[in-house]
Amino acid sequence: MKDCIFCKIINGASPSYKVYEDDNFLAFLDIRPLNPGHTLVIPKEHYRWVWDVPNIGNYYEVVAKIANIIKKTMGTDFVLSFVSGEEVPHAHVWLIPRFENDGHGESIKTDNIKKIEPEEMVKIAEKLFNEFKK
Repeated sequence: MKDCIFCKIINGASPSYKVYEDDNFLAFLDIRPLNPGHTLVIPKEHYRWVWDVPNIGNYYEVVAKIANIIKKTMGTDFVLSFVSGEEVPHAHVWLIPRFENDGHGESIKTDNIKKIEPEEMVKIAEKLFNEFKK
């Protein structure tokens, strides 16, 4: 889909802070993060909704793998998974690490976007990406 920002990221036409990639799926840091390490996991093929992804079982195996790497790398036991799909018309799962000082245990506020400098985003992405190489 030519106007889809996620399809542009997949094709390299738009930049991203990539943390994982295989033949079918891509994960990258959200540029409007709710917490450091907030990651989006998408299928490389364009599907409107998560439940439209034919290999949804494989999709969620990748989501689980990434969530566990986020837990380990970001030093938390709690990674929220969230599926909405309203903001970008391409299937995606949000993985948001929660921390003690962010209202952990309360509902996350989806309008509480954190300002994380590009240099820090690069460091977080590299740290996560490198965990998959181990």
